Order: sequence, then C-alpha cells, then structure tokens
Amino acid sequence: MKWSGTRPVSYLYTYACHEDEAELCALELRTLLGADARDGWLESPADVDSSRSPFVKQRIDVLCEAASLQELGELAGTLELDGGSFKVVFVKAGYHAAYEDQRAMERELGARIRGRADMRQPDWLLGFACTGEGRWVLGPCRQNEAVWLKHSRKPHNYSTALSTRVARAVANLAVPQPAGVRAVDPCCGIGTVLIEALSMGIDIVGSDINPLAVRGARSNLAHFGRPDVVRVADIGDVSGRYDAAVLDLPYNLCSVISPEEQLRLLGNVRRLADRAVIVSTEPVETLAGQAGFAVLDRCVVRKGSFSRHIVICR
Repeated sequence: MKWSGTRPVSYLYTYACHEDEAELCALELRTLLGADARDGWLESPADVDSSRSPFVKQRIDVLCEAASLQELGELAGTLELDGGSFKVVFVKAGYHAAYEDQRAMERELGARIRGRADMRQPDWLLGFACTGEGRWVLGPCRQNEAVWLKHSRKPHNYSTALSTRVARAVANLAVPQPAGVRAVDPCCGIGTVLIEALSMGIDIVGSDINPLAVRGARSNLAHFGRPDVVRVADIGDVSGRYDAAVLDLPYNLCSVISPEEQLRLLGNVRRLADRAVIVSTEPVETLAGQAGFAVLDRCVVRKGSFSRHIVICR
C-alpha cells in the first residue's frame, strides 16, 4: 500500500483484559510498546506484531491523520491499493460511536477510496479511529490472531501452571525484542512459557529437575510442532550465558519452597542472565535484591484468592 504523503511513524493499538490481569496487561504494554495504556488503546512508535500480546486486539498502521472525518476521507482518496480490494472498519479508541454511526462513517470513508470494496475477504483491511481532540487516523488494520488460545489444549497440564495468556505475557516481558536474544527457562515445568516464546520466534531453551515434567514438556512441544529444547537438569547444573531468563518459582498446594531454596534458585538465574522475569506466589523483591538483582518493574495477577507476583529484574 502506498500513500502520496509522508508516512507517520506511528501505530495505534487497542487492547482488552480481565480486571484480574489489568496490572499484567499494563506492564506488558509498557514493556513492549514503551507507552502507558489508556482506556482500551494506546499509540506508540513501536512496530510490534499485533498477535504477540495476548491483550492487544487490533493495530492500525497510521498512514493518514486529519482534524476531521471529512479531511480524513480526502486523504483516504490518495491511498493506492495496488489493485487490491478493501474493507473499512471503525476502531474504538478515544472516541466511541453508536453502531449505526460507525457503519455510516465506514461507508463515508469507503466511498472515497479508489478500489473495489469486499466485505468478506478483502486484500486490505483498513482501520480508522478518532483518538480524541479532533484527531482522526487511518491505515492498514492488523487483527490479533490469538494463536495462544490453541496452546491451552496441550496434552499435559498442571493445575498450578501458568495460563497460556499469562505465560505469553511473561515471555514478552523477558524478551521484548527477540532479535539476537538467547533466553533460558531453567525451571520450565511442562513448557508453558517455552511454547509461547517459541511461537513468537524467541530463541529459548529449558530445563527442569523433574524428569516427569521434562517428559510432559517434550510431549507438549511436539504436539505443537516445536523443537525439543528441554533437558533434565538442576538449575545449579545449567551452564552458559543468556540474555534473559524466566523463573517461575516452584509451587504446589502441598509444599512451598523455603526462602533459602528460593535464594539459591534466584542466585543461579543471576548467574545465567542479566535480565530475568521472576514469577512467585509471594513478594520476591527482597530475595531478588539479595541475589544481586535490581527490580525494574512489577505487577500482581489475581485469580480469586490466589495471586502471582511478576517482577522484571536486571
């Protein structure tokens, strides 16, 4: 797609989350996009695949911006679709409109675009939104494909394992920019974080002291066509140096590991990587500091009376 004007370096993202995961959503958006979430949307210069975040719904690649819908329509007439068909959709950002008004605006803009409209299988999906204060934007609209949803249907599950949505966000917190980054999950369990990370192109390996967990992780990875990147090993025996690490501190309903064991795990993660995302059922900042980490950001994810603390450290 081409536009006769200068292309603004800007992307408008919309998002949605359950209130229990609101803190995690805000933390992930800050980390990935470098911008604070607003009321269901934000704008950022960061070019991030709309399907990476489990919370992002849509992304508009802003090609045109104007002070009114009429002016936006005039700019829309300059778009060149290379002979492709198109569909125009209203995206809810700062300005919300009734359903009938949304459809009317879509028709108004669509009538100005040179090309063939196709409501079912368009070559180009174009999104427009009003961010408030009289600013309208238009550009290609990328929908989130929600690939993580199918990952919840894996052969092996733990009742205390991270949900696929939380695991995907954790992988993004650990590796916001995957290019050239090597990551490790040295207590990987059944591989929930590994699957999400690999599906986003993150170079990651895992290990676990429990042979049954590793067997389950291998089965889960194979189920989704992912490579076998796991081995049986105590965290103290894991060698090498990585750019980032994920540590979901072991937890079950029958026993909770001691502070001394938590500190041992954290110390080994510090040995393996400079950056780490720590997941715990209780605040872990003090122990992380004792292990040599500085806390960069944090959040709490709640599910009923159960809480998980997620901390980004360096």
